[in-house]
Amino acid sequence: MARPGGFEAAEQQQQEVLSRQQERHYRLLAELQALVKALPSACQQRLSYTTLSELALALLDGTVFEIVQGLLEIQHLTEKNLYSQRRQLHSEHRGLKQELFHRHKEAQQCCRPHNLPLLRAAQQREMEAMEQQIREEQRMMDEKIVLELDQKVIDQQSTLEKAGVSGFYITTNPQELTLQMNLLELIRKLQQKEAEAEKTFS
Repeated sequence: MARPGGFEAAEQQQQEVLSRQQERHYRLLAELQALVKALPSACQQRLSYTTLSELALALLDGTVFEIVQGLLEIQHLTEKNLYSQRRQLHSEHRGLKQELFHRHKEAQQCCRPHNLPLLRAAQQREMEAMEQQIREEQRMMDEKIVLELDQKVIDQQSTLEKAGVSGFYITTNPQELTLQMNLLELIRKLQQKEAEAEKTFS
């Protein structure tokens, strides 16, 4: 008994979709293998055929490219924001120092000569206290920056793990972080290649 024509057409269509996906998977895998050759050999050894094949599968529909793009944009914005906060603090500190310097200068000009050594000693202590406070505020700002950037890394790891990208999970292990950074770089380079290929064909 012959199967209805509609069913065969649907089946054929499904086969074509699968075959296209398979072709795309092989192409992405081949491109990843080519890109990996540019990485340090220690990293190359850790990126097995299986890992790259899983990565190529995760990249099939293009969603991961969009996720990575979004994550990188968030990271750049955060870095820019933190950098400008640090610059602002630096400029506030410069202003405070100048203000103190002028105040000291005026006080010295109005001071009687025999009181000058006492005044200078007091001013020296005040200047040192301010330097100490400035150093402390800068240290706290730098700690805040490191914590925020660490948090961004954790967000990226978690997002990519949920998206099913092989090699991504929350970790602070330096070797694993290096591997993840290299994987991100591979995804970014592949995305650029895809974008260029689309431009060529459109």
